[in-house]
Amino acid sequence: MKASFQILKEQVDHWYKIMRIARYDQRAAYQSHYLGMLWEVLSPTLQVVIYYFVFGIRMHGAHLVDGGVPYIVWMLAGVIPWFFISGIIVSGANSVYSNLSLVSRVKFPMSILPSITLMKAMSSYFTMMGILLIFLLCNHIYLTVYWMQFVYYFFCMCFFLYAVSLLNSTITVIFRDYQLIIGSAMRLLFFLSGAVMDVTAQPNSLLTKILMLNPFVYIIEGFRDAFFSRQWFFEVPWWTAYFWGITLLTLGIGALLHIQFKDRFMDYL
Repeated sequence: MKASFQILKEQVDHWYKIMRIARYDQRAAYQSHYLGMLWEVLSPTLQVVIYYFVFGIRMHGAHLVDGGVPYIVWMLAGVIPWFFISGIIVSGANSVYSNLSLVSRVKFPMSILPSITLMKAMSSYFTMMGILLIFLLCNHIYLTVYWMQFVYYFFCMCFFLYAVSLLNSTITVIFRDYQLIIGSAMRLLFFLSGAVMDVTAQPNSLLTKILMLNPFVYIIEGFRDAFFSRQWFFEVPWWTAYFWGITLLTLGIGALLHIQFKDRFMDYL
């Protein structure tokens, strides 16, 4: 726990630095492009449009699921968080290694590198959420009190992604093949995390109970609970307790490994 508190304290103490570097990296990534920062909007929009045509038109996405919600809307409510989650998991795992040559020259808290990766993706994520909001309103799904849960599940998602990225980024420095393993695992998890198919449709099934142990399912289904006004997060206390138990365990292990190896990272460069 001491290691976890130390790592979290570094995020708070260096919050301004995280925001400033994230914004700088965003601008640097698009400075050589004619459309510049406009790609922050165009790229996520194109992703959503592609999925709309694939699942909404070619695969009859207009049929109703989950209490009368059109499948295309239900699917987007899961796919959009998944875009963000998968992107952060993959890029976050490489966040420390890819910056070792830079941070080695100055005194720099390397634990904030996964946070910088997380913040860089925020504008893209909220652009896609804006598109989802348009789809919801066009399908007569309006704001209810359940939508307040978005804040909770957004916090869950960010906290879990930081914990996983801290752990993965440390392991990736030590074992470079781990980055490739993560990429392959995320392609499999796309289908097992409920982004495009309902993995909780049969709650009494053993397979469903196993799939619900995936923390990504908790987050994705949580956003759907909020937008489709299905239930509150505290109505399934065991799932909430399980998610936070896994998240804090991941953070604890990641913090311990990071603190133990951070002074030796340059040996693996």
